[in-house]
Amino acid sequence: MSQQHVLGRSDEQGWDHPRPFALGLSPQPQDIDGLNHTNNAVYVQWCEKVAWAHSEALGLSLADYQRLDRAMAIRHAAYDYLLPSALGERLLLGTWLTASDGKLSMERRFQLRRASDGATLVRGRWDLVCIEISSGRARRMPQEFCAIYMAAMVV
Repeated sequence: MSQQHVLGRSDEQGWDHPRPFALGLSPQPQDIDGLNHTNNAVYVQWCEKVAWAHSEALGLSLADYQRLDRAMAIRHAAYDYLLPSALGERLLLGTWLTASDGKLSMERRFQLRRASDGATLVRGRWDLVCIEISSGRARRMPQEFCAIYMAAMVV
């Protein structure tokens, strides 16, 4: 179960960047691995989920990507797994757009925190490149991407 929201200023303490777009998450039985904590692959799936929710909240959905024949595709992903999470723990996964050249590439950051004590469990970074969906080739970001994503950049 997840709940999406943009955290208010009073909730920003402890986040790597201001104004995170966040999802509330809680590991379910199928998320727990043989070491009795959340499997690392689940964190990767959660990052994809919060990234899409953020994009949609900003006004760019998968349907918009298809209409424009453009998408922001992951070129490189890196995750630092700092602490484990356990079944049923309340977690918050925040994301930000943190850099762009305004032409082909963007950077998205992630931070997963435990709600009970604010501890950071995971940090992630995606290097994204704009592609033409029909060919898979790198292409310049359309103006619609630039207008929406650049306005959401956190520096």
